[in-house]
Amino acid sequence: MPAIPSHVPEPSRTDPALIRNFCIIAHIDHGKSTLADRMLQLTGVVEQRQMRAQYLDRMDIERERGITIKSQAVRLPWAPTHDDSNTHILNMIDTPGHVDFTYEVSRSLAACEGCILLVDAAQGIEAQTLANLYLAMENDLTIIPVLNKIDLPAAQPEKFAGELANLIGCDPADVLRVSAKTGLGVEALLDRVVERVPAPVGNADAPARAMIFDSVYDSYRGVVTYVRVVDGQLNKRERIRMMSTGATHELLEIGTNSPEMLSSDGLGVGEVGYLITGVKDVRQSKVGDTVTSQHKGADDALGGYKEPKPMVFSGLYPLDGSDYPELREALDKLQLNDAALVYEPETSAALGFGFRVGFLGLLHLDVIRERLEREFGLDLIATAPNVVYRVIMEDGTEVTVTNPSEFPEGKLDEVFEPVVRATILAPTEFIGAIMELCQTRRGSLLGMDYLSEDRVEIRYTLPLAEIVFDFFDQLKSKTRGYASLDYEPTGEQSSSLVKVDILLHGDKVDAFSAITHKDQAYAYGVRLVAKLRELIPRQNFEVPVQAAIGSRVIARETIRAIRKDVLAKCYGGDISRKRKLLEKQKEGKKRMKMVGSVEVPQEAFIAVLSSDDGSGTAKGKK
Repeated sequence: MPAIPSHVPEPSRTDPALIRNFCIIAHIDHGKSTLADRMLQLTGVVEQRQMRAQYLDRMDIERERGITIKSQAVRLPWAPTHDDSNTHILNMIDTPGHVDFTYEVSRSLAACEGCILLVDAAQGIEAQTLANLYLAMENDLTIIPVLNKIDLPAAQPEKFAGELANLIGCDPADVLRVSAKTGLGVEALLDRVVERVPAPVGNADAPARAMIFDSVYDSYRGVVTYVRVVDGQLNKRERIRMMSTGATHELLEIGTNSPEMLSSDGLGVGEVGYLITGVKDVRQSKVGDTVTSQHKGADDALGGYKEPKPMVFSGLYPLDGSDYPELREALDKLQLNDAALVYEPETSAALGFGFRVGFLGLLHLDVIRERLEREFGLDLIATAPNVVYRVIMEDGTEVTVTNPSEFPEGKLDEVFEPVVRATILAPTEFIGAIMELCQTRRGSLLGMDYLSEDRVEIRYTLPLAEIVFDFFDQLKSKTRGYASLDYEPTGEQSSSLVKVDILLHGDKVDAFSAITHKDQAYAYGVRLVAKLRELIPRQNFEVPVQAAIGSRVIARETIRAIRKDVLAKCYGGDISRKRKLLEKQKEGKKRMKMVGSVEVPQEAFIAVLSSDDGSGTAKGKK
């Protein structure tokens, strides 16, 4: 554990008037983690020799990709005007910037009174900037607008300060200009946080109430629960109660992150810290739950944080069937650190035993899959991602479909699919290309606003199923990489959807089934059977590959049989001798066709299921 500089106060119950709780929100890659690094250095909680880039990003995958996946809370001492008698405690939370991790941002906001809205001075306001800003406004937080990267040659601080001021309703002069890389302006920003962000309000004499905003699993200590104390105080060695489950535990350790764990005697009003109870199951520390004392505890829980809902489902299967227990164990361990991960066992006739896993989006899918392969040494096949459908049959029964193979046969009354409200920000020259793309994806225009003369915000309602494939890649390529996308679920709509089955030699292969819109079913069927014809090796008999909707075949390709040259030994002589040999071969082929089964190689599954549409998008959204 690093040595703590002498001016850092020992963690103890601090006067709430000296506490400031804030988080940093921004679009992906606008410099949140770099700004957090400078704050750690300036406040002295991390010594210069121990400093490294992205200090708060703990996972290898975060550091490699340059993205934040998990929020990180840290306690910083700061004396405005460097007057040590006036040292404030700043509890700062660094949040992710990607649309898939909005739930991490929302629970971080719930633990704060203010936020720093960070905008890249070279790129300006982007889609996720707006989405996070609206989340902060819903939580009634004090917003401090900041332009980052002003040292870049391409920076346009005056232009983007005007845009930010218009958006928030402040004066362009109030927008702070900083360079997180060089540290320019960061001191003034910390002073502004102390000046503008309100101190936490709570009743110190009331029964203890603390909100859980995150929990992680430590293999040595069990679950580490991060809390923000709202009322009362929590003390070491007292018994606590989780208000949603009613479970009680003893507090083995309590303390703050600075940025390493520092234990203390307790936490008071407004403080942010961690609790360790020795519990091994993270589901007992539900995010959004309220912690209170078992003895004379509170009666009313704190206002609700919503559980994250999976948006995209994909099947994960081990390449080697004997790895199934290891995959189950790996998913159990990952779920300890990721409350949004849901999964259930499923079997496929083609792929064997695996799991149907729910994700928040394609980047979440990509990150989880990479962590499973890297941290647990598993080789996996991920089936093409799909969304949740609600099917109403003619007799009124309702079926929820998370996997195309569950799509019911028979007469359907209506099929509902999830829709999202997509916000696209782009230069005005690309409006035509964006509208054309959205129309082909069954989108309907909601409205359009000009943020400035050369930047436009376009809002569309789109089916989620159209976004989870290659929409993001297409958007980037049509706008030369300038457009940014954000989306939020808005409900569902009734659509003409059908299930396309793939038949090999007359047998359905459940892993290749897909739910598509009626108008796109033919194109999907033709594309897939053509691909399978190339990937499946030729058999000793002819194999038809068909795409069908119900009992109606809409596309067909034939894998030709391997033929032995039975005429090689028959040279010269009467034609009837050759015909007799060919007829004999034909009879043999017919018998083989009746009893033969088609073996689909693993490579064919990988090539089709991890189709360029699905995995390409996830990687494109880094």
